[in-house]
Amino acid sequence: MKYMIMMFGGLGATIQTRTPEWITGMHELLLKLDGELREAGELVAGHGLVDPGQAKTVRFQNGAPVPTDGPFAEVKESLAGYWIVEADEERALAIASQVVGYTEYPMEVRRIMDHSAQP
Repeated sequence: MKYMIMMFGGLGATIQTRTPEWITGMHELLLKLDGELREAGELVAGHGLVDPGQAKTVRFQNGAPVPTDGPFAEVKESLAGYWIVEADEERALAIASQVVGYTEYPMEVRRIMDHSAQP
């Protein structure tokens, strides 16, 4: 099964509230974990995202889609990056737990629908 592991929080806010050592440690942890996932063949895709201040949201207003600035969520609640892994749920939760154990920021683990299994 494939799982999407999503990390929340804004990098800009993190840099302002954490020590340089903590930021370096987080960066090293994410790079190490990314390398391990690649080496194990579990990584399907993964990317960090730019700061949410550069995001756009498209909403349906007055009968038409309208793009606006920003996600309009608190920075700590915005999607910061993700991995898509080929693993079982227990492994996907273990991956997220490694990051949460260090960052103390929430991560969401959600199974990706497999439409090929449906009749």
